[in-house]
Amino acid sequence: MTLSRRRFLQRSALATSTLIAAPAVFRSGALAAENPITVGSLHDQSGPIGTSGTPMVYALQLAVDEINAGGGLLGRPLKVIHYDTQSNIQLYSQYAQQLAVKDKVDVVHGGITSASREAIRPTFDRFKVLYFYNTLYEGGVCDRNTFCTGTTPAQTVEKLVPSAMKKAGKKAYIIAADYNYGQITAKWMTKYCKDNGGEILSTDFFPLDVTNFGSTISKIQAAKPDLILSALVGGNHTAFYRQWTAAGMKGKIPIASTTFGLVNEPSTLDAAESDAIIGAYGYFEELTTPASKSFVEKIKKAHPDSPYISELASCTYEGVMLWAEGVKKAGSIDRMKVIEALESGLVFDGPSGKVSLDKQTHHTVRNAFLAEVKDRKWSVLETYTDAKPADTASVCDLVKNPNDVKQYIINL
Repeated sequence: MTLSRRRFLQRSALATSTLIAAPAVFRSGALAAENPITVGSLHDQSGPIGTSGTPMVYALQLAVDEINAGGGLLGRPLKVIHYDTQSNIQLYSQYAQQLAVKDKVDVVHGGITSASREAIRPTFDRFKVLYFYNTLYEGGVCDRNTFCTGTTPAQTVEKLVPSAMKKAGKKAYIIAADYNYGQITAKWMTKYCKDNGGEILSTDFFPLDVTNFGSTISKIQAAKPDLILSALVGGNHTAFYRQWTAAGMKGKIPIASTTFGLVNEPSTLDAAESDAIIGAYGYFEELTTPASKSFVEKIKKAHPDSPYISELASCTYEGVMLWAEGVKKAGSIDRMKVIEALESGLVFDGPSGKVSLDKQTHHTVRNAFLAEVKDRKWSVLETYTDAKPADTASVCDLVKNPNDVKQYIINL
């Protein structure tokens, strides 16, 4: 870790806000004289989820810098008020209240785990603060005040499971994080496995602080599945892949994951531990399009020690830019006017390709990619354009039910 990054994290870890802005814009000129539009940021930069959150903050900062460099919004600069939530749900709740009541921000981008999202979403509903959740997740959130820009199982798991089954076989063993993301994603894995003629031999859940998977590996060896489906989350769970290889199981039973690679696993693990793992996301740093290469270059130029730039970062950047397009179209930062503008079919061409907002669900129609780890990097195997966010099991319809605030969960 560089000295500059260590100091940055130490400042963020204080229970105070960190302002992220474009200094050149604020030093002089007519734009600097205007009252800023405030953007709240709640992201983990420390604790078990910190490696995931740090690139999200970098991507948010990049988007804000670019908007300010172009003149801001409505002739006003953007100012980010950021809190490091430190992988702590209580801090999410505390800082959400702070952003809504004391800081009175105009929009919030934040939350990583689904537990963190559900801790803060009711606060922003109650205080009428527009909220963007820019993280891939288990799907089902149906809330007119919330926009979810990350991929859902209908966009990724629906592609990942049958592809892995075709390669490995019909019998799968699920390992997943023990909170709503892992629990609900496991249901989607089960659905898509059965839809394709497979069966689930067992499903095991693990709290985020678990690092010892010895007994689980023994259970998997006894069950003899054709395939492992993983929805493990965070740095602690990376231990599974090391222990799996140490047990001599790497290469014997293939692994497909909905989360592997979000916290630098391909580059931090040995090739023997990570090669051949399959994943599906809405973005990979290795994409070679001009927009993707430019996005990665800008973040790495500003932050040479940045962790892997995954879907978490690209969706954060695209989420900020979609919100900005909504403000422009609305000609206002009024929450309902911006919501109505966002519901009008706005499109943004970002690092992942074309991204559009779905009025019915407040999720995004976006590209999805299937990839395999080779030599500690992702190699993209398939591209699925304009993947829709909702499976036929979805019952969210904010056009018919604009007051809905539930999360719909798949029933098996």
